[in-house]
Amino acid sequence: MRRNPFDDLEEMLDRVSKQFETGVGGNGLSFPGSVAVDVADHRDEYVVTADLPGFETEDIELTLVEGTLRLEAEQETDRTDEHDRYLRRERSRQSVSRRLHLPEPVDEESITANYNNGVLTVTLPKLEQSDDSKRIDID
Repeated sequence: MRRNPFDDLEEMLDRVSKQFETGVGGNGLSFPGSVAVDVADHRDEYVVTADLPGFETEDIELTLVEGTLRLEAEQETDRTDEHDRYLRRERSRQSVSRRLHLPEPVDEESITANYNNGVLTVTLPKLEQSDDSKRIDID
């Protein structure tokens, strides 16, 4: 089976991003456009927690593609202030993303996500590994 060359490129970019985040993040700084996440392995499930303050639920998109969890959030604000003869209009756009490769397959139908007070929590139950092995007696 032939690999998609874009998968290799994406994996390389993820590695570079992780290395950069480790180097920069160790100083208390964050990588622009990236989301800091916590990933916990609880034997039967992974729990991913990401801080996304200021975003609304509809601003966040989660997808799971070939064992990679993709988190993307984007928001736009448009504010107009009028005071006396002065008119000011400000527009801003904030976009963050993160991709996490999961080391084990997960049950895609049982994934849950909760967003509360700016914290996104994604629970990814692992697929149960069936032990289809058979012991072979030696004569």
